[in-house]
Amino acid sequence: MTNLARNLTDTTRAHGGRVAVRVDNAAMSYRALEEASARVAALLHERGLKPGDRVGLMMPNVAEVPVVYYGVLRAGGVVVPMNPLLKAREVAYYLGDSGAGLVFAWHAFADAARGGAGQAEAEAVVVDGVSFPDLLASVTPDFAVAERDDEDTAVILYTSGTTGHPKGAELTHHNLSSNTEVSRADIVRAGPDDVIFGGLPLFHVFGQTVALNVAVAAGACLTLLPRFDAAHALRIIAGHHVTVFEGVPTMYVALLHAPDRADYDTSSLRMCISGGAALPVEVLRGFEEAFGVPVLEGYGLSETSPVASFNHPGRVQKPGSIGTPIRDVRMRVVDDEDHERPQGEVGEIVISGPNVMKGYWQRPEATAEAIRDGWFHTGDLARVDEDGYFYIVDRKKDLIIRGGYNVYPREIEEVLYEHPAVAEAAVIGLPHESLGEEVAAAVALKPGAAVTAEELRDYVKGQVAAYKYPRHVWITDALPKGATGKIQKRDIVIPPGLLTP
Repeated sequence: MTNLARNLTDTTRAHGGRVAVRVDNAAMSYRALEEASARVAALLHERGLKPGDRVGLMMPNVAEVPVVYYGVLRAGGVVVPMNPLLKAREVAYYLGDSGAGLVFAWHAFADAARGGAGQAEAEAVVVDGVSFPDLLASVTPDFAVAERDDEDTAVILYTSGTTGHPKGAELTHHNLSSNTEVSRADIVRAGPDDVIFGGLPLFHVFGQTVALNVAVAAGACLTLLPRFDAAHALRIIAGHHVTVFEGVPTMYVALLHAPDRADYDTSSLRMCISGGAALPVEVLRGFEEAFGVPVLEGYGLSETSPVASFNHPGRVQKPGSIGTPIRDVRMRVVDDEDHERPQGEVGEIVISGPNVMKGYWQRPEATAEAIRDGWFHTGDLARVDEDGYFYIVDRKKDLIIRGGYNVYPREIEEVLYEHPAVAEAAVIGLPHESLGEEVAAAVALKPGAAVTAEELRDYVKGQVAAYKYPRHVWITDALPKGATGKIQKRDIVIPPGLLTP
């Protein structure tokens, strides 16, 4: 028997007076978080919630997220985290597909939440700074923690649907508890004196496990930033004495190029963690040099709770590598027939361990396709070196096949990032009549930098095989990003004329 919410009750017993969550100058202690979550549980019981019932959570990074998250779990419910920027039609899909009868939505997004809830015949509870505390004050806190089995679902995380509708990955209490504990003990090595930066969206699994759940399990302080902005992030790091910074590559790029970064005292940082997408080696080296703190890169997916591998502290760090599998997790690189590839050869990463999801919610065919013989097939291409370190080569679906030759966008992006004028780069394949696909690159420049598209193309041409360099390069103000800050290649605007082979 287990319940992820026990981490909160255990920590409150040991560190009740310590700060659990901070948003700028406002702070909430563990005791206050425990009581507020118990009031949410009481509210849910009052509304007839039964163990296993799903509840939507549609909020930015505000203090009410952990309140509702742990409240739903302690009541025995299943949390369905949702991006607060979803429109009514999308809200209706998430609620309808998961069967959630209730969604807690931040007041700034109440219209879309109410609209979607109405379509799905669900109820929306609007969360704000006035009516929500009054609502919680109207019930008597229920401090009981529902007994749940290890294999009972705790969270249904919808994975971004690049094809068709998003699918709900069912993460169990055991999936999340084990991944939280290994992340806390082996990677973050967090304790009660730590201050963890909470700029990763908590509706996404990386922020949820490695920031929120790790902080609560350790009795650390989680300092939240609702919308990432480099200057605001630097103010928080300096003002709240952040010890652990967690981010995606675009956040590291933004901090590295922040014009006034030297004005902030960031000496409290002891560790930085990167995930969500590959961190260009030039960015990693530049950041470590500028901030004087190690950046540990790891890898995982919604379906793996998420952490699967990491460059572990105290071990050899290999820039450009996603490290080695975490404790109790196994990873292999296989071919299309699931045979292991030789060392150094490229294949698909498959993962086995206590972190692998139960399956996709009400999608047995998709589950059977993804999890075969106990191994989750990630769709990510990688190679393994002689020391067992994994190197992501690319997403299987991002692979460009030009005239029969494989071109891995990640390799070309690394070259572009080495150019002193380049801030961000994304390499994609464009349809081509005779070659099948042609290599193309969209680039955003650093502030004040000047370089032409032709110069960038020639720069890459001089460093890679002739079939690899991008024939088409264009410069744009910024690259499109998803909610987690990851560059969204499918949203890149292609200049007119390029799509005509």
